[in-house]
Amino acid sequence: MNDDPLSPGAPARPGHAADAAARPAWHHPEYRRGFEEMIPTAIGIAAWGLITGVAMGKSGLPIGVMVFMSLVVFAGSAQLAVLPLLSSGAPPWVIWATALCVNLRFIVFSAVWRPYIVHLAWHERVRMAYFTADLNTALFTRRFPEPQAAPEQWPYFWGGATLNWFAWQVPSIAGILLADLVPVHWDVGFAGVLALLGISLSMLTDRATAVAALVAGCAAVAAYALPLRLNMLVAIAAAVAMGVLIEHARGRGGAQEGGR
Repeated sequence: MNDDPLSPGAPARPGHAADAAARPAWHHPEYRRGFEEMIPTAIGIAAWGLITGVAMGKSGLPIGVMVFMSLVVFAGSAQLAVLPLLSSGAPPWVIWATALCVNLRFIVFSAVWRPYIVHLAWHERVRMAYFTADLNTALFTRRFPEPQAAPEQWPYFWGGATLNWFAWQVPSIAGILLADLVPVHWDVGFAGVLALLGISLSMLTDRATAVAALVAGCAAVAAYALPLRLNMLVAIAAAVAMGVLIEHARGRGGAQEGGR
């Protein structure tokens, strides 16, 4: 029998629940697992963070503002989208609207996360929302495909989120400070896109998911000319619509089989 109260599946015993809650998350074996599974993507994230930092460093904004943006916004695509607007003195509402459009995908992410975190206090959900990004969402849902809460999920989440945060912030701030030494045309940030693509492809475990992903990709390319990166919103809407259609078709097929 597994006597470790922190290990997944260990039996609950009197007094151990309080001891487990009191221990830091990094003492849990799932924390190490989450950290290690994020390592392959960290190189791509670091490259993406570096090129974003370089772009910010060359924007002409004060260094303090750029470092503040990197630490607070923590969203590379939004930062890159609003940089030219900030430099040109665009109205605040235009800047906010642009960032909102670019990050609309996180609304979908929040729906994915809800079954896992709905029981948590609001301040804990806010803290997790800050650290949640594309890759750790993908890795988390691959590790825990069933949308229900479990104690071992949070050490796993914080293990990946910790590495993801440092893999982004350290190169991003370095890029801001050393912008004149790194040519923008290197475009090493594309490595981050490849990392995300690799994780996403590994999650295409059935035909319905693969079809929805294919439709989303085609929609994103077809709508690429839209301003404010609205093609992302079009892609999300197309994927959701396709998923609903597939589930509806499955439901009708099952009903017909049951009626025979």
